[in-house]
Amino acid sequence: MNSTTSMARSPRRSLRAAVLAATVAATLLTATACQNGDDDKAAAPPTPTATASATGGTPEPTAPTTDSGTGTTTPSPAPTATQTGTGDSGETGGGNGTELPDCRATDLNTAVELQDPAGETPRHFLLTVTNNTRKPCVLNEAPILRLKAGDDAPIVQTLGEPDTEPVVVEGGGKAYAGLYVFGNDEGGEAEYDQSDRFTATLVAGEGTELAGTLVFDLPNGLDTVSVDDAARVNGWAGTEGLAMRPITQL
Repeated sequence: MNSTTSMARSPRRSLRAAVLAATVAATLLTATACQNGDDDKAAAPPTPTATASATGGTPEPTAPTTDSGTGTTTPSPAPTATQTGTGDSGETGGGNGTELPDCRATDLNTAVELQDPAGETPRHFLLTVTNNTRKPCVLNEAPILRLKAGDDAPIVQTLGEPDTEPVVVEGGGKAYAGLYVFGNDEGGEAEYDQSDRFTATLVAGEGTELAGTLVFDLPNGLDTVSVDDAARVNGWAGTEGLAMRPITQL
């Protein structure tokens, strides 16, 4: 009996062992597969959708960067005076349009030369100024000329429109103005206004009068000259010809 019972139970025990081994193997395979799946999920970066789902909101776009790779950004340089349009305009001496100062009356010597032949009524004169400094200066338009001394003397009208270009007088150089003083051709014993000198005030670049008065004494041989309201003065010029040419037509 014992021998028969032992033989009957042996196949049943072997089957149970086989089922147990198969179950253990299946469990190990399942555990390994799960571990590999977790590793793959850890290595992959989260997508925007996954991030949004996890945080409960919509992901914000990343702002562009100007980083050059050093970890800092370089600010733009501040604008200079030239860039902003400020700075010195280069005009001096009353805004005469140059970098040179206006001529001063105290820096100029004066001279007068009669332009009419001997024996004719003195009418045409060449006024000359000489820069007695070593530095150049500027004469503007025409001088404010009077045929008599004193600020109350009438101002001579300018012949035409004066040249708006400033005349540069180099150190030791000269500039000229033409003058016509008398237009009455009537003879007889009538008495006319007489003048023994001419005076002039210089004009600044913006048209205002400058301080100081130029005095032009008559040339040798003339004590006085007849003057009237036909008198005209031509603006400053760099040559005698330019100064006198319009005046000689009067």
